[in-house]
Amino acid sequence: MDEFNDKIKNSNQQSGEKLALPFSVDLSGKTAVVTGGAGVLCSYFARALALSGAKVVILDLNLEAAEKVVSTIKREGGIAKAFLANVLDKNSLIKAKNSIIKEFKTCDILINGAGGNHPKGTTSKEFLFADDLDNSDDSVQTFMDLDPKGIQFVFDLNFLGTFLVTQVFLPELMHSVNSCIINISSMNAFRPLTKIPAYSAAKSALSNFTQWLAVHLSKLHIRVNAIAPGFFLTNQNRDLLLDKKGKFTERAQKIINHTPLGRFGKPADLLGTLLWLIDDKSSNFITGTVIPVDGGFSAYSGV
Repeated sequence: MDEFNDKIKNSNQQSGEKLALPFSVDLSGKTAVVTGGAGVLCSYFARALALSGAKVVILDLNLEAAEKVVSTIKREGGIAKAFLANVLDKNSLIKAKNSIIKEFKTCDILINGAGGNHPKGTTSKEFLFADDLDNSDDSVQTFMDLDPKGIQFVFDLNFLGTFLVTQVFLPELMHSVNSCIINISSMNAFRPLTKIPAYSAAKSALSNFTQWLAVHLSKLHIRVNAIAPGFFLTNQNRDLLLDKKGKFTERAQKIINHTPLGRFGKPADLLGTLLWLIDDKSSNFITGTVIPVDGGFSAYSGV
């Protein structure tokens, strides 16, 4: 298992390596906007869209990291540009959108990939015991210690960050033919994990919003779906899943034990679902779905 983990770690780091698509779709003439496109998973999304012929726009708070993804896309023969934007700042998003439309004329595909967790929305232990309420150890964070501001941050980033981006880019999507929105939910929306109540609840809200939005935009012929990744090694969770020697932590091993396919996902594992949902020839009658890509985790009871 450690050997496989090393391969995942290396594949995440070697963003310059040529990306192989699972199958071919033609997105020529389309412009795709990807929020959080500098991250491990969404950078793969951006590269896959570019290899399929789309012009790709990466919106991210980390412009330097976003520019590196753009450089990779250009080396692979694609067209891409990065813009600095804060998904929680509507003025920032409007400014970015105006620049995008000026240069690329349209937005046909919107990938709402920005999201994440926060330590202040996370408990230290899986279970609460009576003795924990009298604990004076500041390093232990129980449910009673959770900071409402931390909870709010996680909800804002995962839900409001999708809501605002969609509001800003919707007029452009309306002018496009066969446009679509892909939200990035999580396996947590199906099966809430211990320790991360804010993130699990926020992703559940996002899945529900995906269904609501699909109905609301149906008369505009804009399809809205979501992908719910299971467990993938990313920069955000690496320290939780790997120890200093690169071995699985206790939590990581528990995840593997409850994943029927017996491994963490690789970013490339998501690309088939992404391309299928975006390609109007393949999924023109599919909207309002939340597709888990989790190696069977959400289907397994543990028994």
